[in-house]
Amino acid sequence: MAALVERWAGLGSAMASIIFLWSMVQNHIPVTLRLYLTAWAAKLVACFSPYLQITILENSAERFQQSEFFYAVEAYLSDACAHRASRLKAELGSDSSNLQVSVDDHEEVTDEFSGVTLWWYASKKHSKGNVISFYPGEDERRFYKVVFHRSHRDLIVDSYLPFLLAEGRAVIVKNRQRRLFTNCGGRRRRYLRNSVWDHVKFEHPATFDTLAMDTDQKEAIMDDLIAFKDGKEYYTKVGKPWKRGYLLYGPPGTGKSTMIAAMANFLDYDVYDLELTSVKNNTELRKLFIEMTSKSIIVIEDIDCSIDLTGKRRKDKKASSNKDSDNEYEPDPTEPRKDDESKVTLSGLLNFIDGLWSASGGERIFIFTTNHKEKLDPALIRRGRMDKHIEMSYCRFEGFKVLAKNYLDIVEHVLFGEIRQLLEETDMSPADVAENLMPMSKKKKKDPNMCLAGLIAGCSNKPRKTRSRLQQRQRRRRKRRQKQRKPRRKRNRRKTNERKKT
Repeated sequence: MAALVERWAGLGSAMASIIFLWSMVQNHIPVTLRLYLTAWAAKLVACFSPYLQITILENSAERFQQSEFFYAVEAYLSDACAHRASRLKAELGSDSSNLQVSVDDHEEVTDEFSGVTLWWYASKKHSKGNVISFYPGEDERRFYKVVFHRSHRDLIVDSYLPFLLAEGRAVIVKNRQRRLFTNCGGRRRRYLRNSVWDHVKFEHPATFDTLAMDTDQKEAIMDDLIAFKDGKEYYTKVGKPWKRGYLLYGPPGTGKSTMIAAMANFLDYDVYDLELTSVKNNTELRKLFIEMTSKSIIVIEDIDCSIDLTGKRRKDKKASSNKDSDNEYEPDPTEPRKDDESKVTLSGLLNFIDGLWSASGGERIFIFTTNHKEKLDPALIRRGRMDKHIEMSYCRFEGFKVLAKNYLDIVEHVLFGEIRQLLEETDMSPADVAENLMPMSKKKKKDPNMCLAGLIAGCSNKPRKTRSRLQQRQRRRRKRRQKQRKPRRKRNRRKTNERKKT
């Protein structure tokens, strides 16, 4: 027994000496030779090991796009294998009331498929140094490893992995929660190293049924959205990226933001509220676009007020002759610019919407909102970028009926005829109409007569439209003609006076 203990003690000291010598020698071995020895050792171990290993990374090698397969694996393991794990993590569900329990990081779980046992490992790999980057996974890389016997290789690769992807996608769809994203800037980005977006749960209740708009116009927009959502093969056939642009323009309070929320709820898409003033330059704008997921709506509200995108055209002849070019805008170098001011140019924004990068990801909708359509550059809102222009106008009788049903639960009333005439004669936004239809006091129940009377009084205080648009154009034409006739009359008078004198 003593001899056996001496042998084990000698073996332990020998292993410690080998490890110490290897750590010393490793510092003097070239990197190329060290990598060669490591690969040779791995091959040697693989020859004697009966098990194979497959690694699923969170990001691709270029780190430009997140792996859908990785999140499918994560969803599948959390749904099917969480009860076998010893360490779990709990989060609030989509309704903020139920808890969702999933597998924690650095945890091992087992799974069975057709009588075959598989071992799953979740881990992270940290890079050296404290480098802050905009790209996800540059300082921390998450990955899953699955280990199985080499005799089941064909079964795992051909059957299990496709099954895993399909089941993971189904779990993601079942637990899907719409999110509202905003781009991080300044100090906030320092704490969120692995993402340039911050998000909250999207809880806006607006739908097309509650939107105060003409019924035919709403149906046309819904049909257009359905055609886009189901048009992947068509977009591939015609050779266009799977994206679509909408321009919402009109006076304030006409429901542009409500329209965006109704679109998101109708399509079940995430919303990215892009704040251009916090984007430093075109490169950072491109990085933001890289991290956007598919099935999303990218919104830039009040684009005419966010930053100066008009720039100035080149005055040389080459730029003026190339009328079809959209990248002929440059900021004025003579104007002073602050360091904190956004340097996003019109060219960078055009490439963001309709350039080569716009084809990555797919199934995205771009929405611009503005109160003054005439202030926007034609290159920014042309067809192909903003494919559909939707005018959000003042509230008319069709929109009023929707609001009356939503707020007062009425479809017909004796005052509807008078309200129809008043809404046609005045310009009143849906927000003003909705405010008048609100109950006068919370203690009192909804009184339709009182609310409709308040709306009539509000419409009466609004300035009436004295002339229609056609009448206004005719009036302008008459004024122009009168201005042109005045100098002719003066000339005729001079000629007659000269004749009289002679």
